[in-house]
Amino acid sequence: MNMGKLDRIIRAVAGVIALIIAFAAATGVAQIVLWVVGAILLLTAAIGFCPLYAPFRFSTKKKVK
Repeated sequence: MNMGKLDRIIRAVAGVIALIIAFAAATGVAQIVLWVVGAILLLTAAIGFCPLYAPFRFSTKKKVK
């Protein structure tokens, strides 16, 4: 896990918003892109791991002392 609580919350909210827009307002390619982006954001928020952070050894998770 490389994502902190705030990072996960922001991703979950952004994912839900993207899916709502895809369902309600978008059409064509924009709708597909919003479905994919929304799903990815929700998935990464749910599992707490961002594959884009890994190669850079970046983490928003607090260090346990």
